[in-house]
Amino acid sequence: MVKNKNIGGLPDRSPTSKTKKAGSKTANSKDLMPLDKPADRSIPVTAPELQTAGQAQLGFSDRVYLLASVIFQNNHLEKPAAQRLVNYGKERGLPLPEVKDEETQRTSYELAFNTLKYQELLEDIMIDSCFYLTQPMPDDQTGLIAVMLYDFQDRKFLPRERQGAEEIVQEVRDVESYLHRFKTKLAASLARCRIKHDLLSIEYILPESVKMKQERSSSLPLYAWVNTLKSSVDEVQSDLKSAGFSQVKSIGQLEGQTFWQDPHCGDILVFPAQLKAQLYSSKLLSDHILIIQDKSCSLGPNAVCSLLPEEGDVLMVGCFSGLTVSHTASLIAEKHKANSKVQPTVYVCVSDRTVAQREELQQAVTAMGSKNVKLIPEVFQSLDSSDKRLQKLRVILLMPKCSVSAISNPVEFLLQENGDTELLQDLSQSSIAKSKLEALVAQQRKDIDHALKFSKVLSVVYSTCSSYKEENEEVVSRALEQAKARSEQEGEPKQANFRLSPSPFSIPDHAEDPMETQPFFMLEPSEQNNGCFLAVLSKEPEPVVKEAPHEVLVRANAKGILDKIGSNHLTRKEKNRHANRMTKITHARNSQPHLSVSIHSNNQGTMGSHSTTLCGQDLTNRRQSLQGKVKAMRLQASKHTVSSSFSFSKQESSTPKKSIPPVLNTTTTTTTPPPAIPLVRPRRAPQEVLKPVLLVLPPVRFPDFFPPQLSRTGFSPSFNYNKWRPPAQSVPFSRSSGGLSKDALIKSRPLF
Repeated sequence: MVKNKNIGGLPDRSPTSKTKKAGSKTANSKDLMPLDKPADRSIPVTAPELQTAGQAQLGFSDRVYLLASVIFQNNHLEKPAAQRLVNYGKERGLPLPEVKDEETQRTSYELAFNTLKYQELLEDIMIDSCFYLTQPMPDDQTGLIAVMLYDFQDRKFLPRERQGAEEIVQEVRDVESYLHRFKTKLAASLARCRIKHDLLSIEYILPESVKMKQERSSSLPLYAWVNTLKSSVDEVQSDLKSAGFSQVKSIGQLEGQTFWQDPHCGDILVFPAQLKAQLYSSKLLSDHILIIQDKSCSLGPNAVCSLLPEEGDVLMVGCFSGLTVSHTASLIAEKHKANSKVQPTVYVCVSDRTVAQREELQQAVTAMGSKNVKLIPEVFQSLDSSDKRLQKLRVILLMPKCSVSAISNPVEFLLQENGDTELLQDLSQSSIAKSKLEALVAQQRKDIDHALKFSKVLSVVYSTCSSYKEENEEVVSRALEQAKARSEQEGEPKQANFRLSPSPFSIPDHAEDPMETQPFFMLEPSEQNNGCFLAVLSKEPEPVVKEAPHEVLVRANAKGILDKIGSNHLTRKEKNRHANRMTKITHARNSQPHLSVSIHSNNQGTMGSHSTTLCGQDLTNRRQSLQGKVKAMRLQASKHTVSSSFSFSKQESSTPKKSIPPVLNTTTTTTTPPPAIPLVRPRRAPQEVLKPVLLVLPPVRFPDFFPPQLSRTGFSPSFNYNKWRPPAQSVPFSRSSGGLSKDALIKSRPLF
């Protein structure tokens, strides 16, 4: 079984003479100045070489052919029995032979992928040359024949150069011997096929989409993010310039020793494809300062970093490598490095990974210097908001397994990002089978639906490398509809709903791509980058609720905070008192139309004020009105009581009582009456009715020039205070009766 050691670390791939065309060399390899001498490194960083169709080879080792044949056997296109001319046996799902280095593994996958592209052409050659009918190999070895035949024609049917200490696999040597015997017939069959289809080269037999991806893969720039845990972007740029690199202003200017800073992700530097060998041998990569990874894998971590609050954790779910985990952890640690007390944690679901893959992921994270990463072995569907580990979870990065249909170099991408290699056959024809696409979409819907159920999560970042709408827009739109319907059914508040948020990435000034103006962030595949899709789903902001003052009082009283201040709930006894009080006030107002009494009750229930305003007129001008007033006051004074409600504050009770000014003026001079205190409309807030107090005022003796009947009323229209008698001895209130006793009323002194 082959161990995918690329996951979580930098691949160990070095170009050798056996993987190059005789006399060929890497483009501009002598003109490039190395950044530094290679140093001791825990993860080797030598440069990889891609094998593409049309590139003559000197052959591979027996182990590469054997591994490639098993990969092809597990992924080849099986035709219906009526159309099947070549039989590959019934064996599928074979275990992969164990290999010790990543170079062998990657070369084997690349060789098998190219064989899948030309499977139909290779079958035609085997049938036309009669090789398939005459060779004595069993059907389960046909996959090995197809793989070696592709390499044989790619080498122009030249013999393979063998290495001295190479491991010998006998079945590989037998197939090679048979191919050499038929090389003339095989070459003739290939020529007839090209003439029949009018092909300048065998690449022209491929579908247009496959051929376009193949051309793009050879010219894709190198994207590398800076590990901020070990350096900074400015320091790396300074080191590159010191080594002879120059920074350009656009990706179209990348040529030679140049680099460009990505406009979407500020921590990504872009290099020409020709610098792959030089970069992989540099110390920047050996020290894990500069990490080469596709841009589509870096957009998600950057989006998460921009959305994560100060105190919050991240959960990563889906198909990604240790490089993506390390990138996310480094960005978050850099953002929160000022706050040493609170460091967000990056949780990673690894339920779908083997023990070896988990160990490799952990080793890669440790090598990058990340300390805030924790692995969760449970299945994502089994996690919820009640999990103690996820109490601070605020952002979920969902990178589900997808069709990888927007990637131009799928083999390299799948191996580095722990992708599904069972998609190789579909990717070789640039068409995903409907059954596989439906299975991928079903799993993606489950993941995003479950991600939106976390009550404390503020944002969900959904990212794929697919060009199908079924995996992108349709999945997100359906998830939002499902979440909204679920919240309405369960009666959740509006702020529990998710909505699409604008892209967190800045758009360059020169960009005129209309796709970037859509609700989703999309990059179309091109010669400058692979394609990708990203959507940010955020919770709707909580609406600002402004409570009315009486609502605050009601809520406070319900909690027992204010002891029923401002409450509308009155007892039966209080309601009766309130009704009697209102009847008396109404009767007093009707009997005394010119006497205005204003009683104010404070909303706080502890402050009260009583103001009595008596409006008088000059006797010389209002004689007739005065007579009516005197009769009314005499009738009222006959009862010897004045009933009113007073509410005294502490401050009023501590200050001395002020004398009540006379109402009427009997002097000949006309004076302006004191201004009447305006009535204050009581607030609409709930009020508590205060307990009425009965206060009996003592009789007042008036001067001789007033009729004796008027003096009984207790009011004097005169302002001549010198004619009053000296005050008598004050009599205290009677506590039992709430007023003055009978003897006190007789002996009381006048108020003025």
